[in-house]
Amino acid sequence: MATTTSTALSNRNRLLGFGLATLAAIGFSGKAILVKLAYYQPIDAVTLLALRMLFSAPFFLIVAWRHVGRKDLTPLTGRDYLALLILGLLGYYLSSLFDFIGLQYISAGLERLILFLYPTMVVVLSAVVLGKPFGRKEIVALLLSYAGIGVVFFDEITIQSAHLLLGAGFVFASTLTYAAYLIGTGETVVRIGASRFTAYAMLVACLATVLQFLFTHPPQALLLPMRVYQLSLLMAIFSTVLPVFMLSAAIKMIGSSHTSLIGSLGPVATLFMASYFLGEELSLAQIGGATLVMVGVLSLSLK
Repeated sequence: MATTTSTALSNRNRLLGFGLATLAAIGFSGKAILVKLAYYQPIDAVTLLALRMLFSAPFFLIVAWRHVGRKDLTPLTGRDYLALLILGLLGYYLSSLFDFIGLQYISAGLERLILFLYPTMVVVLSAVVLGKPFGRKEIVALLLSYAGIGVVFFDEITIQSAHLLLGAGFVFASTLTYAAYLIGTGETVVRIGASRFTAYAMLVACLATVLQFLFTHPPQALLLPMRVYQLSLLMAIFSTVLPVFMLSAAIKMIGSSHTSLIGSLGPVATLFMASYFLGEELSLAQIGGATLVMVGVLSLSLK
């Protein structure tokens, strides 16, 4: 009887983990849709990112405060604070800034596909910087992934603005900085703890974003239509805070491998949401390109 109960509980936890991972993937994907909707209003990337961070900061402050003074946690050293500073700026500030700028010029669907390339960049950077093995399987994965991006990119040349290359370049830079951030997080997260690391690193990014806004914009730049505040709040809650913690919970319940595989739903969700909410064309070329990208990335994830 006890074994049956334990098995049922385990199955329930796994089902919950898969559900949380799916919701996290959809939440992260919805960010591009909310950003594009906000750009229908008179707002620039720095101001929009500052609003997102301002609305997100209280949630991460609460999480950070809960970790203060806990005796069961390893005390932070100067090296830890330096790592949090660098990784917070790299993974949550620069990566987000480049992404928001890029979304001014390209479709939400293309943006999500380029961002989804980050595992391939992790493999390349790990080979170049850390000397990790790089063989035939990795080469095939790269060829498939970037061929898929090429298909979508050239399909959108005919329907996108003249700044398509500029936007794609910024989003690619976002993906590259995020990949570099992931490479640097491993040892730090283990030492600090996932939730504490995420909260502190996000607060670093929040502070950097707000400082950039204050140095580059007058205070009256925050006098915006109510629609912008609504979208920014939705972005903070449903595409930043909740997905971050749902992802952490999912990893605990079903493991990082299963969670990352479910994350492949992201580009698909973005394509369909962009078609429904933004009226972006969902062409056969986009579907074919997205398939190539996901096959290439998933071949690395499965490994």
